[in-house]
Amino acid sequence: MELKIHEFQGAILRTLLFNPKARFRDLNKVDITNDHFTFHLKQLIKEGLVAKNGIYYSLTDSGKEFANRMDTDSLKLERQGKLGIAIHAIRIKNNQKEYLIHKRLKEPFYGFYGSQSGKIRWGEMPIDTAKREFFEETGLKGTFKLKAIVHYHNFHKDGKLLEDKYFWVFEVINTKGLLKEKIEEGENIWMTEKEYRKLKNTFATFEEMQEVLKAKKLLYLDKIKFVDNF
Repeated sequence: MELKIHEFQGAILRTLLFNPKARFRDLNKVDITNDHFTFHLKQLIKEGLVAKNGIYYSLTDSGKEFANRMDTDSLKLERQGKLGIAIHAIRIKNNQKEYLIHKRLKEPFYGFYGSQSGKIRWGEMPIDTAKREFFEETGLKGTFKLKAIVHYHNFHKDGKLLEDKYFWVFEVINTKGLLKEKIEEGENIWMTEKEYRKLKNTFATFEEMQEVLKAKKLLYLDKIKFVDNF
């Protein structure tokens, strides 16, 4: 959902973007009473977006970041693609290659099969996200290698854009630890190629997974998908 603030609060933030230090009279450029305007100014201070120093008001660090992402016409925060990691873990068992597959048990895409994944936290390096998420979701550790950056546009069949996501995709080998077969978000299952190919509702085909894993150098891929359900 898009975030939107009150138009009067947006006007204050817009003014402070171009005036690092402003007095009350410099900010109140809308046709409302001082009491009404003061209410909105105090709300911004309460949210930690604006600070008062003596008779001057200025944006806090959080306020600068927030206002910089704000569309100054609509006062909505600009929507941006989501940043995450995806992990393809591989092992050899009984002389056969197996892939650690995650069955998603939460919305959206409930019941879909794919790789372990997670959001990159503010200030976190993708490799650190991958190691953290892999251990949290599977209980395993391993040797990580960045294989690709994949940009997904997921559209509903009617043409509406549902998701805009960038994934740093890692291969993991030499896995160690006790596998968490089920967590709140889903199930983790080691599968052979034959078992994977039988699945329906997968985020990626086996060929798409192999395209990344067999790449000799770092890949960048743009993928457009149309889905019936979300």
